[in-house]
Amino acid sequence: MDARNPIDVRIIVEGASDVEKVSRAMQNIALGAEYRITISSIIPTTNPEIAKKAVRGADILLIATDVDAPGRELADKFQKCLKKEVGHIERMKFPFGHDVEYIDPLIIRKEIKNAIVRAGLLSIANIQKYTEIEDELWRSKDKLRSFKQENEDLSVENQKLLSQNQEILDSNEKLENKLKIVEDEFQSAKNKHADMKNKYHILKNKKLFEAFPLKELWKEAFNEELIDEEQIYFISNEFKPEKIILGQGYIASHSKEDAVNWLKIIRTVLIFYDSKIDDLKEDFGDEKFSPNLLKQ
Repeated sequence: MDARNPIDVRIIVEGASDVEKVSRAMQNIALGAEYRITISSIIPTTNPEIAKKAVRGADILLIATDVDAPGRELADKFQKCLKKEVGHIERMKFPFGHDVEYIDPLIIRKEIKNAIVRAGLLSIANIQKYTEIEDELWRSKDKLRSFKQENEDLSVENQKLLSQNQEILDSNEKLENKLKIVEDEFQSAKNKHADMKNKYHILKNKKLFEAFPLKELWKEAFNEELIDEEQIYFISNEFKPEKIILGQGYIASHSKEDAVNWLKIIRTVLIFYDSKIDDLKEDFGDEKFSPNLLKQ
């Protein structure tokens, strides 16, 4: 597997029913294989503080609120308060006046891809803008050196001809004004360069997830074949571990050690609960089986 980490995309919706609809729309999207993109979570909330904690560290955040007045207002609020928590925010575009839970999954699926493409194109544009600012900075430095040298030459000449050459004094004053403008432009360009550089280092140094094939890692850790992959997903969904993501045959975490430690916990749980899980699935069927039955 390529050592580079996939891009972490998260989607924020208004409620649990929207999560179900977006999840259905994502069933046939193979973003990980095609584009090295992982949709790590779908977050149902209208609370900005909860949203901040849930989206923090994502590369791209897609806002999928309802297309009505309250939904647009909530989307605007999220865009303002979450912009410092993620790399990029993109608002999903749905037909006007529709709630997400009633939109055709095909439309949602298409817009997820379109929104990610828009975010990618904007990121490319930002890279170009960063390059342009850097070039402008170097040009400003050259101009500054040139004006400083010219100003020094005129100052020396001005000392010699002070009593006779008022015209040179006027010219020198104009040059000083130009120098001030260039210095201001240089400082502005320098500030922009520092800001872009800081954002670049944040993205570069951010600790991202690494994905491992679930069956291969299980075999490596326990020297046995993974028989029921669905039980692994079920237990993980029940316990909801932090910094662990499972799905589509993979387990993702900050390190291989973290992933193996979580599989050890799951294996321990299976030893105690395996028979109960099988009995419940047999009694209720896979479609009616609910993870909450383990708590009864």
